[in-house]
Amino acid sequence: MFKILGFIVSVLLCSLPVSAKIKIEKHQLPIINYVSIPVQTLENSWLVSAKLRIPRTDNASKMPAVVIMHSSSGIDSTGDFYAKSLNNNGIVTIELDLWGARNLAGGTDRPASPQETLPDAIAALHYLASRSDIDSSKIGIIGFSWGGVLSMLTATEQYMGMTGSSLRYAAHVAHYPVCWVYNNVPGFEFEKLTGAPVLIQTGQYDDYDLPDTCSNMVNNLPDIDKELTGLNVYKKAYHAWDRLEPTLIVEDPFAHLGQGGTVTLKPNKKLAVKSRHKAVKFFKKAFDLNE
Repeated sequence: MFKILGFIVSVLLCSLPVSAKIKIEKHQLPIINYVSIPVQTLENSWLVSAKLRIPRTDNASKMPAVVIMHSSSGIDSTGDFYAKSLNNNGIVTIELDLWGARNLAGGTDRPASPQETLPDAIAALHYLASRSDIDSSKIGIIGFSWGGVLSMLTATEQYMGMTGSSLRYAAHVAHYPVCWVYNNVPGFEFEKLTGAPVLIQTGQYDDYDLPDTCSNMVNNLPDIDKELTGLNVYKKAYHAWDRLEPTLIVEDPFAHLGQGGTVTLKPNKKLAVKSRHKAVKFFKKAFDLNE
């Protein structure tokens, strides 16, 4: 049973420079800034570092944005892989370094539960909403494994209602988010959604779940939540198929429906491109962007 971290997030707005809106060609390299976002809970406060990528666009209107949340392994190729495509479609991205903020190495050297990192995800939402170049009604989140859990939980009023703010994410993408925990383990209730759409993408050979675990989880949702939740299950895909580093086998106590054991992280570039396309298309629809 997991200890649920109660928190009230208070975001101290950074006096960071806002990028000038200059009319230039689209699809050039984005403007990259490294920023520090203050996070505060009832018990503690810290700074989370993040990589902010702002597309170069000739559109002077406010831009949509997506928060990128890494897996247990920490920052890897996955974030930039998705950020590049999102940026090319006029969407700002910000990738958080959850482990650096806590002086952790990643892997099994991580917090006891994802709930401890929810304040970071909420602080990122408020930071982006505070910027004059971002449309606060069009901020999404995409997460991978550990980050996928954060994307799922921030879609619920159970956690977002704790912030004391009406601000909500507009869209959620969760990749291989360990589906067996939801509505089975206290603190992982996936219900009473905020109203924002959710897309789950997972693999048939994911060592955390059985092939039909995510499908069963979605099918068992109340109708009102099921209508908001989409699912893609990729055949012959392992956990972290879109992590493009060499195959890696790790140990995780959450694996195999919580019995623990080894997890194969095996890249599949073809499926990675396909899942990225679906994620970007999902965000563009949620943000009402023209094709």
